[in-house]
Amino acid sequence: MKIITNPKIMQLESFKNKAKHKSIGFVPTMGALHQGHLSLIHAARKENEVVVVSIFVNPAQFGPKEDLKRYPRPVKRDLELCKNAGVDFIFNPNPNQMYPQGYKTYVSVEQLSQVLCGKSRPGHFRGVATVITKLFNIVQPDRAYFGQKDAQQSVIIKRLVEDLNFTAKVKVLPIVREAQGLALSSRNSYLSPKEREVGLVLSRALKLAKELIFKGTKDTKKIVSAMRKLIAKEELAKIEYIEIIDSKNLKYLKRISGRCFIVLAVWIGKTRLIDNILIK
Repeated sequence: MKIITNPKIMQLESFKNKAKHKSIGFVPTMGALHQGHLSLIHAARKENEVVVVSIFVNPAQFGPKEDLKRYPRPVKRDLELCKNAGVDFIFNPNPNQMYPQGYKTYVSVEQLSQVLCGKSRPGHFRGVATVITKLFNIVQPDRAYFGQKDAQQSVIIKRLVEDLNFTAKVKVLPIVREAQGLALSSRNSYLSPKEREVGLVLSRALKLAKELIFKGTKDTKKIVSAMRKLIAKEELAKIEYIEIIDSKNLKYLKRISGRCFIVLAVWIGKTRLIDNILIK
C-alpha cells in the first residue's frame, strides 16, 4: 500500500495505471473508518484492479459552527484497516494542498443542494461537490463507491457526474448498521452510551414507516406524523426533518409511488444523526 499526500503525484500514479488499462476503484472518505467504509472498499477490491481510498477531512463542507476541529482523525487506525483490506493507494492530502492560497473555484449542484440537509447546512453540498470534482480529476476512477446513508449526497453526486460528463460510474451500496439498528457513522463516536440507546429511535421510526406502507398507507403526511410521534417520546431527540422524497430528484411526495426515500435528520443531544430507507 502506497500513501500519497501530493495531488499531482496521486494523479500521475492514476495516469500510469490507466495507461496500463487497469481499472481504478475509488472510495472517498473523511477517515474515522468503520464497517460501512470497509464494505465500500471490499466492493472496490472485488470489481477493480487498483483500489484508491482518500482520507481527507474536507473543510469546504463544514459550516463555521460545525465540528471541523473535533471531527475524529484516527489516521493510524485508518491506514491499518486499509492495508488489511487490500487498498493499493491512500490519498491523504492536507487542506493547503487541496485549497491553496488564492483558491477561488467551487462547484454547486443547484436545487438538489438546497433541500433537506442543505437547508440547515448552507454551503455544505457546494463543498461536497467541489471536493468530489477535484478528487475525480486527481484519481481518475472508473468506479466510485458511496454509502446510501448519505442519500442526498449520493443523488447530488450522480447528478454532478452526469452534468459534468465524468466517466466514473457511481455505485451506491446499502447502509451498514449495528446489530440493534443504528446506522454506522463516524459521528457515532460523539454519543454517550445513553445517547446511543436513544439514537436507535431513528431506525425504529423508519421501520414503522415501512410497516405502514406495506399495510397500505400511501399518504406521506400520515406516515411522517406517526414517525414524529414515535421520536417525540425520546426527550434527548430533537427532529430537524422527516421527509418522503423521490429517489431521483429529491422532490417531496404527497403519496407513496415508485422509488422513494424516507429520510430524517435528528439531533441526539449535541450530535446530528441522519438515516434513511429506500422504498421500491
